[in-house]
Amino acid sequence: MIFLIIAIVLLLELFPYFSFLPYFTGDRTTFSIVYLGITALSYIGMIRYLMSVRNNQEYYPYWSNVFVSFGFGWIVAKLLLIPILLIGDIGGYVISAKANQFIDYAGAIAFLVLILFLVYGVVFGKYHFKTRRVEVTINNLPEAFNGFKVVQISDAHLGTFDSMSGFAKGIEAIKATNPDLLLFTGDLVNNLATEAEAYIEHFKALQAKHGKFAILGNHDYADYVAWSNEADKQKNLDRLHEIHSEMGFQLLDNEHVNIENDGSNFYLAGIENWGLPPFPQHGDLEKALEGIPKNAATLLMSHDPSHWDAQVKKHPHDIALTMSGHTHGMQFGIDLPFFKWSPVKFKYPKWAGLYTEGKKHLYVNRGFGFLGFPGRSGIRPEITELILRSESA
Repeated sequence: MIFLIIAIVLLLELFPYFSFLPYFTGDRTTFSIVYLGITALSYIGMIRYLMSVRNNQEYYPYWSNVFVSFGFGWIVAKLLLIPILLIGDIGGYVISAKANQFIDYAGAIAFLVLILFLVYGVVFGKYHFKTRRVEVTINNLPEAFNGFKVVQISDAHLGTFDSMSGFAKGIEAIKATNPDLLLFTGDLVNNLATEAEAYIEHFKALQAKHGKFAILGNHDYADYVAWSNEADKQKNLDRLHEIHSEMGFQLLDNEHVNIENDGSNFYLAGIENWGLPPFPQHGDLEKALEGIPKNAATLLMSHDPSHWDAQVKKHPHDIALTMSGHTHGMQFGIDLPFFKWSPVKFKYPKWAGLYTEGKKHLYVNRGFGFLGFPGRSGIRPEITELILRSESA
């Protein structure tokens, strides 16, 4: 395996190096020092990151994350650059040397743009919060709830925030929505309940006219920590339950509540995490819906959008809107009003925004925080205003 890794590294670094070296006939020494120096720093940054993952460490200070992101960008961008350089070499043989030169220059520009795009995501993108307003028609919704504002946030991953002032921008954006109902759809932390301690007062300050509710995501169970015993793991989960309460959120663990307004009501159900393997399936949809009339207007919080295709959309109960998160939009992609794309679509076909089949809807929130890659390039952190509309509106 080590020889395979070395071979891949040599291909990634030496092929671009020797491809561009001929263009620096005047000062190849300077080019070599700059190129190889940046390469060395990039691998130092990535090795440092991989060691942190090995040691269950996921938090780094802001400027350390910037350094890691540059190294990550320098390496990943080569995956785009090398195919372009190969096409240029073929073009040089088939068409002309000028064609080769043009394609090489285009590849170099694309390479630099991708690096800057990734670095931008770490320096600015992860705190560039976006509030999205989406209207959803809810089957059998009483007229008293027409225009009712449900604000959804998801995937805070509080253990990886590296700027309290950046985080505070998101909190202020949530406050500005003035929600009727505030919902959090899982992954408050990366693993440990202690990661959330410093943020309790910030979430406690959030207000909603009809209450604040939350569910657990896959990270909240701390399954990614090597616990010495189950008692300590359960103690961590118990503390996380307490923190939700201290923040003012009522956890819905496979249960539901009745949301009332002017003598009318709809139901809000929430389940524990249910995902396709290897993610845990603690969620019990039948238990959460027990006691809700079959045709009553019902909203569901379920962290993983895979659950909607697997169980929810074919369920006989009238679950009009399911709210999920989990994907983060992979924190990388293109997200425009007329076009959206992210590599995460190959694992999660429903990865961001609103999806509708018949009278059932799924909304996938792009996430509030970040994990792994310490930034957001093209996929902004999201606060969602879901405006409920009755069918008669």
